[in-house]
Amino acid sequence: MNAMTRSALSAYNKVAVEIGVESASPHKLVLMLYEGAIAAISAAKVNMLRNDTTAKGEAISKAIAIIDEGLKTSLDDKAGGELAQNLKALYDYMTNRLLVANLRNELKVLEEVGRLLAELHGAWKAIGGSNASEATAAPGQRQSGVILDREKA
Repeated sequence: MNAMTRSALSAYNKVAVEIGVESASPHKLVLMLYEGAIAAISAAKVNMLRNDTTAKGEAISKAIAIIDEGLKTSLDDKAGGELAQNLKALYDYMTNRLLVANLRNELKVLEEVGRLLAELHGAWKAIGGSNASEATAAPGQRQSGVILDREKA
């Protein structure tokens, strides 16, 4: 594939993601954040196995940013109460573990965080599937006590 084709595909993918984000419900945005973090951790694992330190570090940094700047900041402490506080603590734990994985090249730590994110993703997805009216809730409405101010998500 030549450089022009790669550039065109990259631009197309970026536009597709932007359109998906703009049209997504707050519930779907959180799912997308989980999926992005899981994908970044998968990329980090591949790059760790390839001994590509730079790419591994970039992928781990991306996962940390998604968790810290996306998932964690989208929590609503008032609506979520204890659940939101527990999720914040779990997100802090995950980011700390990702830092350890990066510094020590520990594949098992990446796998641990990947499993945690996959479990949360599955639970969040089930919430949407079992409660479709909440999944399409207007921005700012409570969604199972966790979030959802579209401005934050």
